[in-house]
Amino acid sequence: MQTVGRYIGASLTLDGKSINLTFEVDRSAKVEDIPDGMLRITADKLRKRRSLDANAYFHVLVGKIADALTISKTRAKNILICRYGQMETIDDQPLVYKTNAPPEYMAEQEYLHALHVATKEENGSEIHFYRIFRGSHTYDSKEMSVLIDGTVQEAKDMGIETLTPRELEKMKEAWK
Repeated sequence: MQTVGRYIGASLTLDGKSINLTFEVDRSAKVEDIPDGMLRITADKLRKRRSLDANAYFHVLVGKIADALTISKTRAKNILICRYGQMETIDDQPLVYKTNAPPEYMAEQEYLHALHVATKEENGSEIHFYRIFRGSHTYDSKEMSVLIDGTVQEAKDMGIETLTPRELEKMKEAWK
């Protein structure tokens, strides 16, 4: 069974060896479908899912921007995600990556979106520091909206045709 709800509380069992968790779920949940015995239980924060069309549209604009700038799609995607995307964090602190990889190399990495923030010399070698950003496939609807809005504005500023404001609004409505 899978459903949505909210956490209500926790209490120790009488013997003190376990914890009872209480959740409130919608009446439509089929509790009779819960199997007996040991279960794998997961509780994840509910997020508004954004449309896959939004991610596809983002990638279409990335391609057009890359062509206009005569750079790779990977580089264009990294630029846009680092401008309008969401930082990766650990304990609510931005993730910073220290490496000897130069900015030109990092800009072409498909699965690591990194913004160069500093260079320092250590033991005669240049060391670079990067702020890391999450991939767009992890974004909820609000985060994706910010990324799309920024990317659309960049495209418009370059004279690239984009969806009309009404079409964009319709796509955003599909997320809700």
